[in-house]
Amino acid sequence: MSLSDQLAAAELTSADMDWLRSLPPRLEPTQGVVAVHGSPRGDLEYFLETVTPTGARQATAAEITERLGPDRTAAPRLRWHSHIQRMVQIQQGPLIVNPGSVGWPACADDLPYPHVMESGTPHARYAVATWDGQSGRADLKALTYDWEQAARIAESNGRPDVVYSLRTGLAPRTD
Repeated sequence: MSLSDQLAAAELTSADMDWLRSLPPRLEPTQGVVAVHGSPRGDLEYFLETVTPTGARQATAAEITERLGPDRTAAPRLRWHSHIQRMVQIQQGPLIVNPGSVGWPACADDLPYPHVMESGTPHARYAVATWDGQSGRADLKALTYDWEQAARIAESNGRPDVVYSLRTGLAPRTD
């Protein structure tokens, strides 16, 4: 487990863990709207970004369409994982929305190659999405909150990387 996973696991009860295990990898909150964490193909795969040996970049329309797989209907897709607030409309396909992250504005990862994902500000980010059965839209939101208090909590948990990210919206550089 990562450091974050270890901290979370120490706080969770067995009932909490059972509830988490019961959650589906894909959810349809209303007919035609699909919510996933990563991409339709996997929980840890970025949907709107592509990681290369030189870092992360926005995915091309062709890459996003390929990640949709056979599920290319025009209904919106809500997804998370990269922490970067973004919305992409696929031509003749779905609106894909990443609401961003409420409390983790930047992160670094080593898989499949070392890269960072950064919002550039510490603001909490979310989206308000609507779907009328025919078309969808999303309003991307950013708001201030007491990120200094959140940074102090991360500091008390021995997470200087998270402290830096909460205060700046950037991932600390190790090179």
